[in-house]
Amino acid sequence: MPYSSNRELPDSVRHVLPSHAQTIYQKAFNSAWDQYKDPDDRRGDESREEVAHKVAWSAVKQEYAKGDDDKWHPKN
Repeated sequence: MPYSSNRELPDSVRHVLPSHAQTIYQKAFNSAWDQYKDPDDRRGDESREEVAHKVAWSAVKQEYAKGDDDKWHPKN
C-alpha cells in the first residue's frame, strides 16, 4: 500500500514529523514496498508493510534527530 501523498501517511508519522521528513518517509516507504515485495528478500517473517515502515523510519533518522523537546529536527 504505497502512499501517494503525505496526507495518506499514518497519524503516527504525520503528527510527529515535519513536512520534509514526512516526504523522506513516504519516498523510502514506497521504495521499500517495491524492493521487498518478495518474501525471500525479507529477513524473518516480517510482513512487507513492517519492513517498509522500518526502512522509512531509518531513512528519516539519517536526516533528522529527535530533540530534547521530543520534536524531530534536521541534523546539521
